[in-house]
Amino acid sequence: MPTRPVLEFQLAHARARDAVHDPFDVDALAQALAPRPCLVVGSRALDRRDYLRRPDLGRRLADADAGRLKPAGADVAIVIGDGLSATAVHRNAAPLLDALYPRLEGWSCGPIVLATQARVALGDEIGERLGAVIVVMLIGERPGLTASDSLSVYMTWDPKVGRDDSQRNCISNIRPGGLGYDEAAGRLAWLMNAARRLGAAGVALKDDYTPSVALPGGPRSLKAAPSSPSVSRTEAGNGRRQPE
Repeated sequence: MPTRPVLEFQLAHARARDAVHDPFDVDALAQALAPRPCLVVGSRALDRRDYLRRPDLGRRLADADAGRLKPAGADVAIVIGDGLSATAVHRNAAPLLDALYPRLEGWSCGPIVLATQARVALGDEIGERLGAVIVVMLIGERPGLTASDSLSVYMTWDPKVGRDDSQRNCISNIRPGGLGYDEAAGRLAWLMNAARRLGAAGVALKDDYTPSVALPGGPRSLKAAPSSPSVSRTEAGNGRRQPE
């Protein structure tokens, strides 16, 4: 085999491996999301090894963090979890939310929850404890050889522990080289409004979204974010990370 394809494969494999193991920098992300307040929680997975060996631990909140979450009086719980690629979250979460928030007319949103060692289903427990009618979970996808920074969004109506994949809608491959932020945000806002009308999500909700003209103004510069964002954390929220 020629040298170039071998080297390209090795580089892609290394990037994928690094994306899985890179730590979730919640402080940097909170700064990028400022001035929106953030709350940091962790799953029951104590570290990355725990997370990869025991996917079930990443689907439930650490006991100390579960006790902290109280009803927030907001319709929407937005959760950002590291999943299997913190790299995807670092690069894409803030620009996606910049495109999404202007489209959420008629919705009230609570603090953004940053969840370490998170699987997709962790969002359901967070949404339930916050008393939200809908949860939007941004999470890093499993890295592949073609992309290690793809972000997915999962939306669940009436989130509760025990919801399954058939009760969620998913938008995947969100990144500059994949699905753009404006299109992803437009589709997500459409799905949220459709779920509210239907009172359900997942397989019950037919996705008839048609992309329209993007809202004026692109994502705001992350460099313009204040240096002291509102971040709430506990010991249970430090050092935990996990996906799905």
